[in-house]
Amino acid sequence: MPDDLFKALADPTRRTIMDELTERNGQTLFEICARLTTKHGLASSRQAISQHLAVLESAGLVRTRRQGRYKFHDLTTEPLEHIVTRWLEPHAPETGT
Repeated sequence: MPDDLFKALADPTRRTIMDELTERNGQTLFEICARLTTKHGLASSRQAISQHLAVLESAGLVRTRRQGRYKFHDLTTEPLEHIVTRWLEPHAPETGT
């Protein structure tokens, strides 16, 4: 999973999608595309954004849920928390024995 996570975070468009979901979670594909175009000037196709969302979902950073005929995308931060604790978790001091 860490390789998928780093691959997902490596792309600036995917990071921008995550920023948008942080600002307003639970968006449809149409809403995400509209916000990326109006706020960031990213004129990607819906298919391209859908593929970016699939990469984020496979990395565990986005979850989807269906409500009626709509599909909503929610950001999840658990994988990021694992990375942070991996390197920023305080360790016991080394002893010179």
